[in-house]
Amino acid sequence: MTRQPDSRSLKLRAALVSLFLVFATPAWGWGISNPFASYEPVVVVSDPYIELRTGPGRGYPIFYVAGQGDEVTLLKTRTDWFKVRTPREKEGWVHRDELRHTLDLDGNEIDFGALGLADFSDRRWEMGFNGGDFGGASSLTGYIGYALTPNITFQLEGTQILGEFSDGVMGSANILMYPFPEWRLSPYFTIGTGIITTKPHTTIVQAEDREDEIAHAGVGANLYLSDRFMLRMEYKRHTVLTSRDDNEEIDQWKAGFSVFF
Repeated sequence: MTRQPDSRSLKLRAALVSLFLVFATPAWGWGISNPFASYEPVVVVSDPYIELRTGPGRGYPIFYVAGQGDEVTLLKTRTDWFKVRTPREKEGWVHRDELRHTLDLDGNEIDFGALGLADFSDRRWEMGFNGGDFGGASSLTGYIGYALTPNITFQLEGTQILGEFSDGVMGSANILMYPFPEWRLSPYFTIGTGIITTKPHTTIVQAEDREDEIAHAGVGANLYLSDRFMLRMEYKRHTVLTSRDDNEEIDQWKAGFSVFF
């Protein structure tokens, strides 16, 4: 028989959904990092050609090619992609590597540098794996997150739990709030909800698998390392909403590595 959620569980769900809808609306002027906001530098293509894509990624199609000697205007940057405008008013995205040998109007080679802290602050997507302790059991977690604004990230997470007497699988949806996204060591707060399935190890008397709703709150921090890599450390306090009156409280500690793009 399927257990119907109690009023406490329904209120929790409603609160989390409302919070997500508030944070999901456009806010705080989120946009692609633009160090060229106050001016638009012009560079000269010195390679035989550069390829313009419709978006900032290898998966976007090439729609135009600018040739050697063309002057292109730099408009915006997003991680290692630059949005440029050609003399024919074509606007597209060019990978950083294709601009390595471009020249300024005086004929000097331009150093576009490598990925840095600004790219870390302006990331949109991130994913990673981490391991740790879940109420005395070992845990392995994988996640993917999308930044709704510089301060708010929506995240989906899956966890495998390996214990002495039982194993478990947990899936959750989380909201992460970053008060200082521009810091190299960037702290955050997180809340979320999900489902946990517990599978007791085989015994003389076969125990029934259990599925419960779960909610959590926690804190953590991302440490930018270099290029696209960061170290993540996190603590969560989980509340397992059981069908009994004695809801369980479980502490989880974990750490691991992530990449952003």
